[in-house]
Amino acid sequence: MVINLILRIESGIPGLDQVMADNKTGLGGIPENTATLVYGPPKVGKSIFCYQFMHGGLSLDEPCLYVLTDYGIKQLQQNILDFGWKLDDYIENDMLYIVDAISSISGTKIMNTENFSSSSVHNPTDIMVKLGVGTRYMAQKSPRFRSILDSLTTLFAFNQEMLIVRVLTAYIMRIREAGGTAVITYTEGSADIKVETMLKAVVDNVIKLDGEYITIEAMVGSGQKKTPYKITDEGIILE
Repeated sequence: MVINLILRIESGIPGLDQVMADNKTGLGGIPENTATLVYGPPKVGKSIFCYQFMHGGLSLDEPCLYVLTDYGIKQLQQNILDFGWKLDDYIENDMLYIVDAISSISGTKIMNTENFSSSSVHNPTDIMVKLGVGTRYMAQKSPRFRSILDSLTTLFAFNQEMLIVRVLTAYIMRIREAGGTAVITYTEGSADIKVETMLKAVVDNVIKLDGEYITIEAMVGSGQKKTPYKITDEGIILE
């Protein structure tokens, strides 16, 4: 009997990898080179999930491409610092590439660098151009990298819904082709129900957070699972 081995990468969330384990091989974690949609109502830990996914990878020398649409680079650094983690060293060592699509709207001027690009949620085409540059940058750094888009919610607020679905599809394709593993966040109810169904169809894995439970609705190699969680000063932990 031949078992197709799907490599897994650590989520960065204590206990979650075991919950997401492959039914056949027992390997835990998020399937490598896939796209995972993390969704749910507001304030349930979706961005914190991203922080832990990013930090967990950086701790393993896996670089990360981070697309910001809900908050800018300064807020990201502060949010990460609230959990006792610092990004400065990873930025200086070129392990973190950031596309900031929100700071420009507030009038904040930040100079573009080799691993930082400013864009705008009003211009998804420009975001994709900057994403293309970032993807090539990541692929040159490592054959394995992580990518985060946090979040689709703001993009839906400023653009036609079907345009953002096309942007998401292109984003996932680029990350996959470059060998990356993506996490995308979305606030439930921000788009038409038909569009939400389409979002779940274009990704590989679907995880819902509701403030009490993490529900694995769909995942390559794993069945549906549900487990309680809480948010602490150290991030999301499973109870």
